[in-house]
Amino acid sequence: MEVTTNPIFDDVSIAFTSKSNRQLRKAYWLFTLMGKGWLVAIGKFFVKLGFALHLPISKIIYWTVYDQFCGGVTIKDSQGTIDELASHGIGSILDYSVEGAKNEKGFDKTMAEILKTIDRAADDDNIPFCVFKPSGVALGKIFTKIQAGKALTEKEQAIHQRNKERIEKICKVAYEKNVRVLIDAEESWLQDPIDELVYQMMEKYNKETAIVYNTYQMYRADMFENLKKAHKRAKEKGYYIGAKLVRGAYMEKEAERAEEMGYPNPIQISKERTDIDYNSALEYCVENLDNIFVFNGTHNQYSNYFLAYMMDKHGIKPNDERVHFAQLYGMSDNISFNLAHKGYNVAKYVPYGPVKAVMPYLFRRAEENTAVAGQSSREFSLIKEELQRRREERKKS
Repeated sequence: MEVTTNPIFDDVSIAFTSKSNRQLRKAYWLFTLMGKGWLVAIGKFFVKLGFALHLPISKIIYWTVYDQFCGGVTIKDSQGTIDELASHGIGSILDYSVEGAKNEKGFDKTMAEILKTIDRAADDDNIPFCVFKPSGVALGKIFTKIQAGKALTEKEQAIHQRNKERIEKICKVAYEKNVRVLIDAEESWLQDPIDELVYQMMEKYNKETAIVYNTYQMYRADMFENLKKAHKRAKEKGYYIGAKLVRGAYMEKEAERAEEMGYPNPIQISKERTDIDYNSALEYCVENLDNIFVFNGTHNQYSNYFLAYMMDKHGIKPNDERVHFAQLYGMSDNISFNLAHKGYNVAKYVPYGPVKAVMPYLFRRAEENTAVAGQSSREFSLIKEELQRRREERKKS
């Protein structure tokens, strides 16, 4: 369904109301630099080299790109970010962005940190969701082998059992503390057994409301149909679906693996097709809010407007608990702050962790702003517009 958009995200005075002139100028230069792909590549190389040589570069990173995209080193350290967003009606989703060791000790450590975020979120409306990535608490190659239809060895069966126990423990604690938990998506070749496990968690813990949310990457050609099948299963078994919609994060890896292994690329044939399925999925969720809770995780302006439009069309109040909008901290403030200003449920993903440990996350943000068409230039233009508006305001006064 095509809907003509309107400029509800254009008020830069609302978008940057939380930013000082100094913060805006810093963001201005950051997005200027991230708009240059060659510079991002060089910067990534020298940061890695700096850490390898034990050079004192953490403070430089902390006061620049880290400060733009991360909440703090620890949960406690992120409190200032949580409070600042809350003062503008925006929730925080604490995202432990450390990519731990892929062994039992590393998985247990990550699980323990996720449980801390759930404890922190309990009874705090300013933290409406927690989140974790299955590969952060479970060995991905086990899921890959299961999806390929191969039998697990006795040792692998034991590992898989521990995988499931960690994921269930997180979901169980979330249920007991009434904290909604988002389970992020993985690559297509290991996602099916993860989906099955998530739906088992939903059947256990989503009887009264949506506690457990699965993630649907709509750049996969089969994903809209997967969402419909999941909804049908939920209705038959009597539980709520928590549906986090995103466009997707593994496009290059998916294409390379499909070509290498000789199977059809699971990614949509075009961005337009992805957009159509994404917005169709939003419409489907809104039309089935009796047992679907939708989490709209996108920086796409049209999709955010479209969801707001569909809510209005169906008489759904902006603050209906079944619908949430979300963007990453440090990006698309024009969307987040303007939606929150109009009373919608909005949250920011707020990554945290030690500077060196979250560098993979920060590299992805820099690359995303370089690769996504218009992302850096849009951020740059909006910040430039707000700085100009403030200059004119000062002249008038």
